[in-house]
Amino acid sequence: MSKLPDPVKEGLARGWQVKGGPHGAAPERVDCDVAIVGTGAGAGITAEILAKAGLKVVLVEEGPLRTSTDFRQRESDAYPSLYQESAARKTRDKAINILQGRCVGGSTTVNWTSSFRTPSPTLAFWRDHFELADFHDDDLAPFFLQAERRLSIGPWLAAPNENNDLLRRGAAKLGIPAAAILRNVKGCWNLGSCGMGCPTNAKQSMLVTTIPWALDHGAQLLVETRAQRFELANGEVKSLLCEPASGAGPGTRITAKHYVLAGGAINSPAVLLRSQAPDPHGRLGARTFLHPTLLSAAHMPGKVEGWQGAPQTIYTDHFLGTQPIDGPIGYKLEAPPIHPVIFASTLTGIGQEQAQMLSRFAFTHVLIALLRDGFHPESPGGTVRLRGDGSAELDYALDAYTLEGARRAMLSMAEIQFAAGAEQVAPVHELAKPYRSWVEAREAINALPMVPRLTKVASAHVMGGCAFAGRADLGVTRPDGVHWQLRNLSIHDGSIFPTSIGANPQLSIYGIVNRLAQGLAHRMTGRDVILA
Repeated sequence: MSKLPDPVKEGLARGWQVKGGPHGAAPERVDCDVAIVGTGAGAGITAEILAKAGLKVVLVEEGPLRTSTDFRQRESDAYPSLYQESAARKTRDKAINILQGRCVGGSTTVNWTSSFRTPSPTLAFWRDHFELADFHDDDLAPFFLQAERRLSIGPWLAAPNENNDLLRRGAAKLGIPAAAILRNVKGCWNLGSCGMGCPTNAKQSMLVTTIPWALDHGAQLLVETRAQRFELANGEVKSLLCEPASGAGPGTRITAKHYVLAGGAINSPAVLLRSQAPDPHGRLGARTFLHPTLLSAAHMPGKVEGWQGAPQTIYTDHFLGTQPIDGPIGYKLEAPPIHPVIFASTLTGIGQEQAQMLSRFAFTHVLIALLRDGFHPESPGGTVRLRGDGSAELDYALDAYTLEGARRAMLSMAEIQFAAGAEQVAPVHELAKPYRSWVEAREAINALPMVPRLTKVASAHVMGGCAFAGRADLGVTRPDGVHWQLRNLSIHDGSIFPTSIGANPQLSIYGIVNRLAQGLAHRMTGRDVILA
């Protein structure tokens, strides 16, 4: 793999303007047309569009610039260097573990490539409840299509690995429809280590697509540099104050005509909170959503080897479509990759119990259920707050409405796993045991106390906190992405979603931000620019 081309190293050799960390101290002052906070899905799309429009762009990234040469398929390397809080970020009460990227490319560098357009029922809910009148499927289709072409999003034509095919086979036995997931890859080697960074550059993340394009066309990148706060006056941003992520050395003041906040749906609200941004309707940081995710592990008679092959290629939305969107909480089922560190630290059990579980690692099948939060009065999501040191935390209560959905999700996953031939199924709950039949599992799951911390919950999707809406009292951001009270600030990441998506959100960010960024480019330059 060391002989493969490394587009980042090649770009640095060509003279990319990169500062921060090992690339030399960031300048104390920067002037530009647009300053973008973040380098993930929303930031990357925005950077390419604005650079195409001829604007001078500066990107600020808290994490490091890592390249395919650094991605060695080792969890011990990946989690500390590529994830927020070493892949151990948690909600305030420690009940939910949150996986988020912290590197150039953000979560697009470490996600599992699953790509879904924003579901029609989600868009309809936004139109009805948040006055987003121009958010129909037809309105967004051209922008999704551009993103799909630019990022090579398409069908995965190889056979699913066994971990995913067990979901397909178990669902089919129960008459439950399952389908293939689109992936943003080109020339994929089918290695299965997407969550540790792609060592072959097959994953078309922002790290190898839009960010390099912008840097090749004059953009500047500050890495290992934390966007601390905006200086505000007279209804606009005057400057962005940054500091080295290490805490050592002088800071950087960035002055721009326009600012784009795209730090993700925990960090973006936190920047605004530290800036004491206007929030007349109490919407900032509120209604932050996670797709709270439940897990179920099964011991199969044959080898699964869930670490091999493309992750998450099969899904079912059956349990989203069987009740109204604003009824009992629905959930999407997928089959995640299984790697030893994340497996051992996520599943329950210690000592001999965990040793036994790990001895069957190659025979283990795992399903996850992503709960669709934010569509019911009893699903208000969480709130981003600041700790005493100014860092961000998410307060997200797992209430009875959500935990009732968690129980149903555990039942659905266990039934599918037994239908697929499981010898034992262990719902991931502190008080659950491996069960040897569907009848035994159903009785036990129905008796489990569904309470926080006993019920194991994780998430890799964070949305909301800076929601866009057609009225200022309904959100933080206008439908065009501009902050309601700060005329030269736009927000271009998953924090603008007023609910969760009900699907893996990366393509929703790509498509919707593509629309917002094209609008911003036109307003600033008069030019019509598209994502080619």
